[in-house]
Amino acid sequence: MITNQRWTPESWRTKPVAQSPVYRDRAALADAERQLAGYPPLVFAGEARKLKQALGKAAGGGAFLLQGGDCAESFGEHSADNIRDFFRVFLQMAVVMTFAAASPIVKVGRVAGQFAKPRSSDFETIDGVTLPAYRGDIVNDIEFTAQAREPDPRRQLEAYRQSAATLNLLRAFATGGYANLENVHRWMLGFVNDSPQSERYQEVADRITETLGFMRAIGLDAEAHPELRATDFYTSHEALLLGYEQAMTRLDSTSGDYYATSGHMIWIGDRTRQLGGAHVEYCRGLKNPIGLKCGPSLNPDELLRLIEVLDPQREPGRLTLICRFGADKIDAALPPLLRAAKREGLTLLWVSDPMHGNTIKTSSGFKTRPTERIAQEVRNFFAICRAEGVYAGGIHLEMTGKNVTECTGGARAISEADLHDRYHTYCDPRLNAEQSIEMAFMVADLLKAQRLAQPERPVRAAE
Repeated sequence: MITNQRWTPESWRTKPVAQSPVYRDRAALADAERQLAGYPPLVFAGEARKLKQALGKAAGGGAFLLQGGDCAESFGEHSADNIRDFFRVFLQMAVVMTFAAASPIVKVGRVAGQFAKPRSSDFETIDGVTLPAYRGDIVNDIEFTAQAREPDPRRQLEAYRQSAATLNLLRAFATGGYANLENVHRWMLGFVNDSPQSERYQEVADRITETLGFMRAIGLDAEAHPELRATDFYTSHEALLLGYEQAMTRLDSTSGDYYATSGHMIWIGDRTRQLGGAHVEYCRGLKNPIGLKCGPSLNPDELLRLIEVLDPQREPGRLTLICRFGADKIDAALPPLLRAAKREGLTLLWVSDPMHGNTIKTSSGFKTRPTERIAQEVRNFFAICRAEGVYAGGIHLEMTGKNVTECTGGARAISEADLHDRYHTYCDPRLNAEQSIEMAFMVADLLKAQRLAQPERPVRAAE
């Protein structure tokens, strides 16, 4: 079902648009989009192509995707310290997984653009008052007043400025020495010592210490080898606000192709993946890597039609399938999708999102996600992929570098009673720094088992 309609960056406007805010001031909206169209790109086509190549390697079993970050970035919590803390935890997770998988970890943050959020309802009612739903800081404000909840186009300009500042700092961290492997390992040792499960993690930490010592002994130090003190880090977000995305779409002068320059990778959400809808239409014409959220309502035939529209050339790394079912639904929902793709001979990147299907509401009114359910969905994902002969290629987490209390469980056994202590999220509950690293150690065990179960690849003779 390849559409015959000619694609342009604005052809999505001829399609039904789900999850779209209603702007009363159309002139202000047009002015904001005009300004954005003249701003410099946030990311570059060459970077997106490099990420696509890395994701293609992951789809073929030669790498693993770690994708994570805030459920919804906010204007109020934008600070250098928050960005640094998130990046530090992310690097620690990646090092643990790299060592276990013995293959590269592709690092993609939900950051520098994750401002818009889909909602289950257009309106919210509190104490008999009904107002428009909060749709993320790029659209309106979380404060429950009529003025705050009115969609404001000028917020798109602020989202751009914050994304640019965040990207600037992330690039400095990734290439300026902060990501030095020795530094990351020292941070991890601090976590291991402080963790209630320190004995469980100490063995892995000790083996990494030995490896780093061996590397130093044979002259592989960070000063002589820049790859040890720098890393590739990419950004991603849900392409929900299509007017913003269109304004940030650019024609690459070297290839003649269109790229979304708001982020290296963008994805289509579970609520906006309609085949005849605007979000699929917009994404099909881009050359960026595209993610597709796959929820319980997605059937195999629909998946194959979406793949045909979004990845007609079967390009490695083009399409990442981010599976978000829930621990109680994944056993029934995932195998039919894997089998359908396998019957068609498709090599795709299958990724577990164990967050979105495991949200519950406590008796006190807090939304939370029990870490035991999150962990169970990840374990089931790996087991199902192995049973179906498919490579489990990544994990997608909502997480923060801060010590929040939003998800229950973990080594410190956060309870429902603890949630009110540091419940800071603007939208959905996130793993805190400690829970995120605990998850990395669990995934590391699964990656090691997956690696050992794979047939050894032939070693090419030296030429």
